[in-house]
Amino acid sequence: MKVDIAEISWQQTMALRHQVLWPDKPLAFCRVAEDEGGCHLGAFADDKLVCVASLFVQDNAMRLRKFATLPEYQGQGIGSAVLSEAILRARNLGLASFWCDARQSASGLYRRFGLCQSGEPFYKGEIPYVRMALTLSP
Repeated sequence: MKVDIAEISWQQTMALRHQVLWPDKPLAFCRVAEDEGGCHLGAFADDKLVCVASLFVQDNAMRLRKFATLPEYQGQGIGSAVLSEAILRARNLGLASFWCDARQSASGLYRRFGLCQSGEPFYKGEIPYVRMALTLSP
């Protein structure tokens, strides 16, 4: 399977965000107020959008938000490729850190990339989250 990662519009992320992250909420729930100013990555497997991630830079840090991979494409390295690209972009910008609020169930993925838990778990609705962060070296 050939996978390509490209920048996409925030609008292109919405259906996949909704389907994977918050299917029981309205589509508008999946929108981030800062979407228009972010960088949005899409992974395409055989020309089908299968993974999205949104990146936001503030205060010398890059934040990853709304990272989602279609269930049938999980476990195939696609999300890892997108996460690797996101961290590379943060490094190339010379930023001090990369972070996200991760679903606790996905924290293992972030740990494999060197992110560490910062603080105590918290909840968004009924879903437990943890803050994960990586200090970037120049």
